[in-house]
Amino acid sequence: MGKRQRIARRQVDKFGERRDQLAAAALQALSEQGYANTSLRDIAQRSEFSHGVLHYYFADKFELISHCVRQYKSRCVRRYDSIVATATTADELRAGFGTAMAATLREDAVLHRLWYDLRNQSLFEEKFRADVAEIDQSLERMIWRIVGKYADLAGKPPVVSPALAYALADGVFQHAMIAHLSGAAAAADELNANVRALLPSLLA
Repeated sequence: MGKRQRIARRQVDKFGERRDQLAAAALQALSEQGYANTSLRDIAQRSEFSHGVLHYYFADKFELISHCVRQYKSRCVRRYDSIVATATTADELRAGFGTAMAATLREDAVLHRLWYDLRNQSLFEEKFRADVAEIDQSLERMIWRIVGKYADLAGKPPVVSPALAYALADGVFQHAMIAHLSGAAAAADELNANVRALLPSLLA
């Protein structure tokens, strides 16, 4: 690789890193206020970055919110992949999955709420649809890796499709998130129990 190519590559990398930093700073404002109630100016006022800087790195709010959610969901996927990689028994995997789901509900419910907000907006805003579909597919693959590993450890085949497994897990989580954000103290514990009960029901 020549000198000019190396310089160009560094500039691209720095631009991407800066976008990631801005997205991390924007996440909190977006997750607290929601898509419809948050402008780039609101985000700038709640972070160390100016409105002009945000506009330089993101064309508009659509692009920023999509980047934010994609960044956060990719971290979620890596968290669950580590459970798949380290579990040695079916019960260990089931317990790890339930515990992780409960923990992310307690710690990051407002961030997950932003994802559901974005997914709902995609029903009306075509700009969001490709990004939402891509994130949905990555989450579906993540759930299927969990189901597949659980099936291998349990010695039983799955009786559902990847899409159905994802829909069931997503529905259980969204139901718990709504309860948690409404003040239900036991929502995370109930999610943990429901997730542990869900996995065996997906196998023959």
